[in-house]
Amino acid sequence: MLNTWYRYLLIAGFLAASCIKIAEARPTTTLTVNVNGIAHKKGEICLRVYPSAQGFPLDNSLGSRSKCTQIKGTSVQHVFTGLVPGTYAVAVVDDQKGDHKLHRDIFGIPQDGFGISRNPTVSISTGMPKFNNASFKVTKNTTINISMKYSLDP
Repeated sequence: MLNTWYRYLLIAGFLAASCIKIAEARPTTTLTVNVNGIAHKKGEICLRVYPSAQGFPLDNSLGSRSKCTQIKGTSVQHVFTGLVPGTYAVAVVDDQKGDHKLHRDIFGIPQDGFGISRNPTVSISTGMPKFNNASFKVTKNTTINISMKYSLDP
């Protein structure tokens, strides 16, 4: 009779243990973005980190993170924390109008200063860079430098 109770307790213990959701701690990392070559003395530099090609480089997308920082010189730095290690791309806008978006003319040519991670060529012939051309691996602590552009590349 006592063995039967032990069996029931043992089975109940296994059932209870199987119902417990174990929280898995996902490793996170930091991404430091240095933006250099800012031409204006006022306004904001807006940065958006994209974890995939969805929305890159012009639209907000699910999973992307953004931050706008007041311009106080020719460069700004922002640290994004809590990113899961992986592949990312960053788009930057020199936001002089305060609306947090890149303005373009009827031909799609940027009217605001902009920057893209890995500093790819942006010209009429290349168009806006694809995610693959701007993406990079984020590991434990990653730092990137982005140079602002105020016109298309030749």
